[in-house]
Amino acid sequence: QVQLVESGGGLVQAGGSLRLSCAASGRTFSNYAMGWFRQAPGKEREFIAATTRGGGTTTYADSVKGRFTISRDNAKNTVYLQMNNLKPEDTAIYYCAADRATVLRLAPAMYDYWGRGTQVTVSS
Repeated sequence: QVQLVESGGGLVQAGGSLRLSCAASGRTFSNYAMGWFRQAPGKEREFIAATTRGGGTTTYADSVKGRFTISRDNAKNTVYLQMNNLKPEDTAIYYCAADRATVLRLAPAMYDYWGRGTQVTVSS
């Protein structure tokens, strides 16, 4: 089992920045690819970003490319999501997830473990 706890969400004005963190415990963190997803009210959970086990490869949804950056610190068992130039449409609950696969996957159903999420609200 891997336990994931997100933090860093909050209320921010459009154009502002937030940095989300996801702390992992349980099994070896570096054995998992990590992803960030979000879910807005009435919408399906969508992929945002993912990084490989060592952090050397990342991928992003087009909607956040150039504004969000995923990174990880395996020594601290933590994955981050730096979010810049936030827009009202970024408002959602943000989740981190762990995937045992050795390749990056975008579908939420492929991920093995999930955190409970952290709310991000961007005001216009």
